[in-house]
Amino acid sequence: MIGKFTTNKTAELTIDGKTFSLPIIEGTEGERAIDIRHLRKETGHITLDSGFMNTGSCASEITYLEGAKGILNYRGYAIDDLAENCSFVEVAYLLLHGHLPTSEEYSHFSNLLGRFALIHEDMIHFFDHFPPNTAPMAILSSMVNSLSNFYPEMTENPMEDIDIMATRLISKVRTIAAFTFKKSKGSPLVYPRHDLSYCANFLNMMFDSPVKPYTINDDVVAALNKILILHADHEQNCSTSAVRLVGSARVNLYASISAGISALWGPLHGGANQAVVEMLEDIYASDGDYQTYIDRAKDPNDPFRLVGFGHRVYKSHDPRSRIIKKACDEVLVALKVSDPLLDIAKELEEVALNDEFFIERNLYPNVDFYSGIIYRAIGIPNNMFTVMFALGRLPGWIAHWKEMWDDPDWRIGRPRQIYVGPKHRPFIPQEERDKESR
Repeated sequence: MIGKFTTNKTAELTIDGKTFSLPIIEGTEGERAIDIRHLRKETGHITLDSGFMNTGSCASEITYLEGAKGILNYRGYAIDDLAENCSFVEVAYLLLHGHLPTSEEYSHFSNLLGRFALIHEDMIHFFDHFPPNTAPMAILSSMVNSLSNFYPEMTENPMEDIDIMATRLISKVRTIAAFTFKKSKGSPLVYPRHDLSYCANFLNMMFDSPVKPYTINDDVVAALNKILILHADHEQNCSTSAVRLVGSARVNLYASISAGISALWGPLHGGANQAVVEMLEDIYASDGDYQTYIDRAKDPNDPFRLVGFGHRVYKSHDPRSRIIKKACDEVLVALKVSDPLLDIAKELEEVALNDEFFIERNLYPNVDFYSGIIYRAIGIPNNMFTVMFALGRLPGWIAHWKEMWDDPDWRIGRPRQIYVGPKHRPFIPQEERDKESR
């Protein structure tokens, strides 16, 4: 159940000489909102807020984000502490349950992940019927949606044991993602192993081969844990809002998550790290002439924008970017990889941190800037980057779906609109329309 907020103050709204008192609610971190839930009933008016940039769609206990100060906390814990000290599985448990797991809770949760790692064998045949070169996100969305047909037993009372449904989804999406990659290469599938951790298991399913066994690198596993943790939740973004909106119709968890995956697919959302690598590849192909791209970014008449800089919410440094940059350096050293794209990325970052054009506009490197380079070093292709994002964001989506389902103030999502089309017009029979057209 959502925690209580305070409502000690009010705002006054005057319409046509009549004043209405609106409660001001305050969250635990001092965020304030004008409560307009009864606005239409009391005033006959609605608000217009394109993109919902100034509208709180819910009260939530999951994630606190303060863009001006570069703060990101999950359930009260700083993202730095979680990325440094926790595994992705621990953070998934935290998001779902509100507290970090004890040894017993962690063991139970991990055992469920191992138990549900396999997908139904019939689902494997689905991969054979997608058209060649199908986008991995299209496959992931379709496969996740189909899970409700293979595991329908919890649709009537999904809160009966949320851990079973959550771990089933978190574990199977990992397997689906790895199988999608293997199928795209025409390689034999590698099934999950019970003796490996969540991230190590994923890497092994991705890259193990009968002719070239995969050697698990602890530094790569640690980096993947960090990336997934950094992506695990990010408040009411487009995909999370999609999960909540679809779920508000009491749609099952699998279909709601499928909607979130589709929303994440958008290049303005989950596709950003892929776009960063493609931009760096373009710069490298032009003899590493990054200055030309910087000049284009500064030109107000050029629509080009440097990808991976700035953020819709953060107006200072993205707190995740420092963590992921360090992880990127560690992975490249551990794998003995010398990536020219990283050199270009560092040059771009140096310019952005010292150029007044970027400083004045708060265009600092964000989490997408280095994550793609890590994936590239690990061996994950560009078209799988957004799938990796979905893998990380999954616990957050599930936590929001669960919170929405438990919320006593739950309402089915139903935004209003301001109609600007034609006024009422008299109906004209077809024969008269035909005459007028002659």
